[in-house]
Amino acid sequence: GMVSLKLQKRLAASVLKCGKRKVWIDPNESTDIAQSNSRQSIRKLIKDGLILKKPQVVHSRSHARMMKAAKRKGRHTGIGKRRGTAEARMPTKKLWITRMRVLRRLLLKYRESKRIDKHLYKELYQKAKGNVFKNKRNLVEYIFRAKAEQKKEKLVADQAEARRD
Repeated sequence: GMVSLKLQKRLAASVLKCGKRKVWIDPNESTDIAQSNSRQSIRKLIKDGLILKKPQVVHSRSHARMMKAAKRKGRHTGIGKRRGTAEARMPTKKLWITRMRVLRRLLLKYRESKRIDKHLYKELYQKAKGNVFKNKRNLVEYIFRAKAEQKKEKLVADQAEARRD
């Protein structure tokens, strides 16, 4: 029969602690259900299985996962997909901080392991701060050259010393 079960649906939603869209009312028993106009009677109907709470609708993440995988490969990241400025997407400050930390960590490690003395450490630290090295490789190469230079100077000094004797 075509009876309005608006009240029953509202009460059932309240009792079941869900939205009205999640309430299923047995269409064959609509006349019986129309009789019940209290929460108590609705609870009884729920217990008898004439009113049910529908299951949650599936909201799959598979598409999101696929998109993420594609983005990792560099797809969907062209000009037209970008909503923020380059600075907003990857702040230069963040890049700078990362680079400084990498370089300073390396300098510390080298100083600890006696690969550079404290004087060279100080000089390189300031140079790093002054934007001389654009990455770790750069710095390592510079250190390599500086040490070679030091060795050569020492050799020359030693020879001069030997000549003086």
